[in-house]
Amino acid sequence: MPSDGSLDRLGEVFARQRRFQDELVRRRELHFDERTWMEKQALALMVELGEVLDEAGYKWWKNPEPVNRAALHEELVDVFHFFVALCLAADMSADDLYAGYLAKNAENQRRQDGTSDRPGYQA
Repeated sequence: MPSDGSLDRLGEVFARQRRFQDELVRRRELHFDERTWMEKQALALMVELGEVLDEAGYKWWKNPEPVNRAALHEELVDVFHFFVALCLAADMSADDLYAGYLAKNAENQRRQDGTSDRPGYQA
């Protein structure tokens, strides 16, 4: 576990998102099945990623403008919000996400080092 408290912060994010979602469901009387919740969260995540692209100025056919970092950061936070919501809909905890990230990061490193068992990554 990292010594900087980052896992505790991730746990706090998940807990806050859970409380927010529970209150949203109660107030708006939302009663979707598990599959529908995941679809809705994934769709919202994709929409927010599109907004990140807009802020990053992906339109090569337009005159470039400086990136508005504040607006870009806001969209990235929105992406994170819906990503965590999707994790919760899939019954994934902050600890699960952290452990999964560490495992995938290690495998990605092995792929780049050419030591992975997976074919197609030899340098």
